[in-house]
Amino acid sequence: MRAIDPDSPGGPEVLVAAQRPVPSPGPDEVLIRVVAGGVNRPDVLQRMGGYPPPPGTTSILGLEIAGEVVAVGDGVPAELIGQPMCALIAGGGYAEYAVAPLGQCLPVPDALTMVEAAAMPETLFTVWTNLFERGYASEGDVALVHGGTSGIGTMAISLCKLFGVTVIVTAGSDEKVAACLAHGADHAINYKSEDFVGRVKDLTEGRGVDVVLDMVGGDYVARNMKCMADDGRHVSIAVQGGAMATVPVFEIMRRRLTLTGSTLRARDVAFKSLVADELTRQVWPHVEAGRLKPVIDKVFPLSEAAEAHRRMEAGTHMGKIVLAVA
Repeated sequence: MRAIDPDSPGGPEVLVAAQRPVPSPGPDEVLIRVVAGGVNRPDVLQRMGGYPPPPGTTSILGLEIAGEVVAVGDGVPAELIGQPMCALIAGGGYAEYAVAPLGQCLPVPDALTMVEAAAMPETLFTVWTNLFERGYASEGDVALVHGGTSGIGTMAISLCKLFGVTVIVTAGSDEKVAACLAHGADHAINYKSEDFVGRVKDLTEGRGVDVVLDMVGGDYVARNMKCMADDGRHVSIAVQGGAMATVPVFEIMRRRLTLTGSTLRARDVAFKSLVADELTRQVWPHVEAGRLKPVIDKVFPLSEAAEAHRRMEAGTHMGKIVLAVA
């Protein structure tokens, strides 16, 4: 099969198609003929050598796929062969075939194209587990989400609107601010021309937000704390602006703030399967009804994976970048 499996770290130019053996599904796994795969920032970090796959995981890039089940492992009903599925995987998505644990698969409904389905799992699992589970976002809350035009940001906006959470986002240009508002954000702040701390205080009439979803880290953490209401929750999911932060500890104590975070890729199949079960109950009915779809920025053929990464690194995208495989 064709796959993107660089021999060594480097720039986007290392993303060239190579021939690799078709993997075989193990117990409780399915083999999917990939139609499309999502492109995510962890893929860029892995390509650069900064985010190696978990032990025992293929070095082929790609964390989410959609396609058709063509083989099953022990313990999986043969009736699933031929079924359209999308899946969260720990690696292997930039390829014509990929193996996925059955527990991490979700059926692709008629309301989604395969490209749309491929753009769902990584952001959906990430936003749900962090904003709604770790951050306890619920109806009536106000959330601050950084990176409003990213795949994570656009999914966060969509889910907040579905579940009655007022969402304030930040973005890096007036055009991106307009795109966030058009997508459904209640408020959008150009962090390059405005102080988001002051704007959040104004928008919340001094109260602050209930939960922050942060992918920046660094000095944003202390600034985010200034945006938070008493008993607020701060959830870190990436450290694009720095892995270290200095925070006023007494403020955490005095205002009963919670600082938490997580990474998803290294979590075990049992945890991800539990998340998939919850998504099946809480979110997938909205997907089946056509009320929740990912924002698709651009689709590249697998052979142009390098261009897909260049677009992501340029930071000009709105929503998800997808590779068309079949």
